[in-house]
Amino acid sequence: MVKNYVLDTNVLIHDPESIYNFEDNNVIIPLPVLEELDSLKRRNDSIGRSARHVVRELDTLRQLGDLSKGVKLKNGGTLIVMSLTNLREDFVEYFKSKYIDNWILAYVVRIKRTSSIPTILVTKDISLRVKASALNIQAQDYLTDRSNLALLPDGYKMVKENISEGQPVSNFRENEYLKSPTGYFKVKEGKATRLSLDLSSTVWGIQPLNEEQLYAMDAMMDDSIALVTMVGSAGTGKTLIALACALEKTVNQKKYRRIIAARPLIPMGKDVGYLPGSLEEKLEPWMQPIMDNLEFLFDRVGMSLKEFLKKGIMEIEALSFIRGRTIPNQFVIIDEAQNLTPHEVKTILTRVGNNTKIVLTGDPYQIDTPYLDKDSNGLVYAASRLIGNPLVAHVTLKRGVRSPLASLAAERL
Repeated sequence: MVKNYVLDTNVLIHDPESIYNFEDNNVIIPLPVLEELDSLKRRNDSIGRSARHVVRELDTLRQLGDLSKGVKLKNGGTLIVMSLTNLREDFVEYFKSKYIDNWILAYVVRIKRTSSIPTILVTKDISLRVKASALNIQAQDYLTDRSNLALLPDGYKMVKENISEGQPVSNFRENEYLKSPTGYFKVKEGKATRLSLDLSSTVWGIQPLNEEQLYAMDAMMDDSIALVTMVGSAGTGKTLIALACALEKTVNQKKYRRIIAARPLIPMGKDVGYLPGSLEEKLEPWMQPIMDNLEFLFDRVGMSLKEFLKKGIMEIEALSFIRGRTIPNQFVIIDEAQNLTPHEVKTILTRVGNNTKIVLTGDPYQIDTPYLDKDSNGLVYAASRLIGNPLVAHVTLKRGVRSPLASLAAERL
């Protein structure tokens, strides 16, 4: 049965291609949503880019027909941009008339009154879904790119039987790690391959402190693996071991020309444009966790971090500054990737050039981006969709190594 799906602004910002993901149903965009997109398109961040993307997409579809009457989409559905007047009769009296969420609710109420087709509001705003329910409106999250963190494999298993080098193994994913009584292995082309590293191996002055770190470090040191996703809570060593492997592969082994370490810019208060100082000074609070790890690593090998950074082999910057670039022959670390949308992660991965390795790290339970959660963020999305491919390895880090107190806080708080 055909349904009406009314999209909130945050859905379009989250995935600018979302209008094509509702099969052969009616996709309805209320005019207030266009007003909100118009106000957002002037921003210079990912929200502004998404808003501009949606507006350009709608302009292309406008050339195919009258949006107010409906334009057929390539998937068989219909897109309608709806403009209604005299909406006051559809408002609950205590709603603020200029609040866009309430205008959207009024549109849905009107559609329900005038259409026999089931109508569903799609929004990533939990509060709006609750208000919709209070008005007897069916509402749901945007489900197309949601994953399930609980179903994401750890990336490694323990097996009881003895395994030997080159032995065929079944029922395991490509690049899955196996612990056997005979040692540590990973699956390559359906066969067991003994790891080149062990718990006594040293990479840029550090050793893996547990088996999970061993697996992750092996994946990052394996030249046949182009993407490594690491999921773990605070203090599991994600960023430290990623930087150590990047330095080893780039500086000592000369496998890559440059290292890029980046983080999403998620301001907790005022945006960086309002902060005093130069751009470098504004970004320093966001980049400091990476610098702390680098200082520790360079102390381990007795080198000067300041002198190393002058050579230009490594870039440490906000993620927004590397978008739009083609990135060949580089080791790229995206820290705090749980704060990216699936669309943003796709954008980053599709910019990767030849002979580039990219590492995504993050904690899905520590998300600062509005409208993302542990199942809808880009890190879990990428890991869930790509795990098992020969180019991809995934490892979940569970054991805290920062300190007993840090582990206790991550577990209990």
